[in-house]
This record gives sequence, structure tokens and C-alpha cells, in this order.
Amino acid sequence: MAYSASERGLAETSAAPRRHARFAGVGRSWRVEMAKLISQLPLRILAVACLLAPIVFVVVINSQSAVPADTLFGRWVHASGFAIPLVVLGFAGSWGFPVLTGVVAGDMFASEDRHGTWKTLLSRSCSRSDVFVGKVLAAATSVAVLVLLLCVSSLVAGVIGVGAHRLVGLSGTLLSPGRCLGLVLASWAIALMPVLAFTSLALLLSVATRSGIVGVLGPPVIGTVMLLLSLVGGGEIVRTIMLATAFDAWHGLFTEQAYLGPVVEAAVVSAVYAFVCLAVAWRILRRRDFAGVPGGARPGWALPTRAVAASAAAVALLAVLANVGPTAITSKRLEAAINTTFDNLTILQQELLGRAVPANRSLSSGANCRRHGGGTSNSGPGDDWVCTITIVVPPPRPDTIEVTYDVRVRPNGCYTTEGPPSFIGQRVLPGAHGALNPLFQFDGCFNTT
Repeated sequence: MAYSASERGLAETSAAPRRHARFAGVGRSWRVEMAKLISQLPLRILAVACLLAPIVFVVVINSQSAVPADTLFGRWVHASGFAIPLVVLGFAGSWGFPVLTGVVAGDMFASEDRHGTWKTLLSRSCSRSDVFVGKVLAAATSVAVLVLLLCVSSLVAGVIGVGAHRLVGLSGTLLSPGRCLGLVLASWAIALMPVLAFTSLALLLSVATRSGIVGVLGPPVIGTVMLLLSLVGGGEIVRTIMLATAFDAWHGLFTEQAYLGPVVEAAVVSAVYAFVCLAVAWRILRRRDFAGVPGGARPGWALPTRAVAASAAAVALLAVLANVGPTAITSKRLEAAINTTFDNLTILQQELLGRAVPANRSLSSGANCRRHGGGTSNSGPGDDWVCTITIVVPPPRPDTIEVTYDVRVRPNGCYTTEGPPSFIGQRVLPGAHGALNPLFQFDGCFNTT
């Protein structure tokens, strides 16, 4: 059926107020939810913690010689202020961000059930979709602001407390302060993707269970389970689909040849989790009846029991499948990464000691890596790797030197090495104004995609 120009114009004119009303309803809902969140004590405590925790961390680090050497860039916290936000990001990705999303979003829907305010809320010229979108946007806004606050606070605390000095990257190369700043900000932006996905998960738990306790505690518990599942096996399939793995995607930015495969994977996985969680949450909320008793009828114990049993079975199945699929941790990849990093760090060590560096700034070295114990497969993560690096000394006194490192390789492609002090030297270089010996222990990462 054909419509005249006047009829089409009338239809468009009548549709415009409906679109405006829809956007106005979402805006009102977002403003109301933001006001609720800002007035809550837990969110204020989180904001203060995000602001002060990095400052306290820097004060503690500056008051002692010990460093968090078990984290990436942890051994450089006394040398460069840009290491501080990266160490904070590593800790937050493992434990902090899931807790943050649970506290912010885990009670947003459940609180309406608990107080019986759904009918009042839906009668204020806002539809269910307006309320749902407003709550989702308010949760995402609050979480993003808290992440930004933690990023800025850790960056400022590091630069002021330690200094805007050059930072040693994950391939042994020195990164300029300007490049460090850009990479730090990019790393936190990448981590925001799984943070928003965990926020969607918290909202789903809040809608589905109507329990603020489950909504708040669910994301950190699920995040911990995902983290453990990503560590128990060497297969890439299960590790890739774990949302907690996406917090490691920024590592590739700090290598000599930056790789973005993990960033793409993190974006896809985070988008899938966010879409599925929000779609399921909206489907549940749209079908829920609020016309009965205040707060609606609450589910009994049968459904939660079945949900817990199904979740336990899924975790057990994923643990069994953790070794299924190809592993990205191979001896060739590890050898190439360690060879490059050792080469760059050796040159850096010689410069710190005031010694001459080869004109071409390159050493003739080669690494041979294997699993300790003579296993048939030299692949997979573990702390039983041994890498022997052969160094060819240039003329006038040509010679061949071998040095052996014990290596711990993680499933995400990052590794930590420890060499013999008799050859490498002590942790602090002599006569180098307390400079850290870059070859004593060093970290690195390689591409697993």
C-alpha cells in the first residue's frame, strides 16, 4: 500500500514525540539511579578507596626495599612511576574489579524487590524498558568513573612519588615517558571492557535472584573461579572463553613488537558476555509480574538449588576440558621471546655499568628451552622450564658462554626467569647508584594468538 507524502510526513511527525518521550524516560531513570548510587555509603567508600589506595601503595613501596616481584612490572616500582599503575591494574584485574562491579551493580534491581518499590517506580511515567536501560547506564557510568579514578590516582601517585622515568618493557627495551603514558592509558581502557562485562553479570544476578547478597558476591566468586580455570590447564579453548582472561590483554602493548590479538579476543568475549547477560536480564524482568504482593513473589529453594548444582557441574566440566585444544606455550615461542629480552637487557646492563656497548647494539646469543625432567612434550605452562642461553663473545677474545635460567611460564604467555647470581650478579648493580640488575630476574611476554 502506497502512502502519500503528507501521510508519510504525518507518521514521521507523530513518531518524533514517541522517540523523544522514550529518551526522556531513559534520561529520568538514569538521573534517578545515579542519585541513588551517589547517596549510598558503599559507593562513596569505593570512591575513597580508589583515590587513596594507590597513594598508600606508593608510600609503602617508598618506605621499604622489597618489591612485588611476583607481578609484571613489580620489580621496577622503584625505578619508574609508570610501573605503579600497571601493578595496580594487575592486582585489580585479578581481584579488585569483580568486587567493584558487584558492589556497584549487584543490588540495583534486587533493592527494588527488597523494598517493594517496583509498582511505585513503574508508575512514574517510566516503562520497564526505561527503568532497565536507566539502571544499566547508571551502573556502567558509575563503574567507568571508579575505574578512571583508580587509573588517574595510581598514575599521579606513581609519577609524583617515584618519578616519570623510563620504564623497561616486556621485551627488555626502554620505553620513553611519553610512550609509557600512552600505553598505560591504553591498558586501562582495554581493561574497562571486561569490567563492563562483569557489571552486566552483576546486573543479571541481581535481576534473576532478587538477592542483593548474590548480586554483590556473585561477580568476585565467579571471577575467582574463572581465574582458577584459566590457570589449571594449558589448552587455549577454555582459557579464551573465560572473561577473567581478558584482563591480561594489555600485556602485548609493552613488547618490542606489539601484538593486539589478545585485545581483539578480549573485546569479542567481553561483548558476548555483556550482550548475553543483559539480554537474559531484560527477558526475565520483562516477564516478571509486579502486580501481586509487594516486591513480587519470591522464588523458593528449588530453583536456587538447581542453579547451584548446574553451576558446579559446569565448573567441573570446564576443569576437565581445561587441557583440551592446542597450547600456545611452545619451546620455540619461549626461546624467541627470551632470546630477544636477554639480548636487550644485557645491553641495558652494560650501559648501567658504564661499559662499551656493541655498535650495532646486538649480541649473538641463542636460547634453548625445555621442560625440566625430560618430559616428551616441551610445551604448556608451568614452573619447570629451563632455558640455556648461549652467548658468543665477540673479538678480540672470542668465546662461548652458557647461562641457565629457571623459568616459570604462565598460560597467558608471560614468564619470569631467575638466573645464577654467580654469573648474572646480585640484585643491585655495583657502582651504578643502586640501579636494579636487569638480568638478575626479568619478566617478559609473547603472543599466544
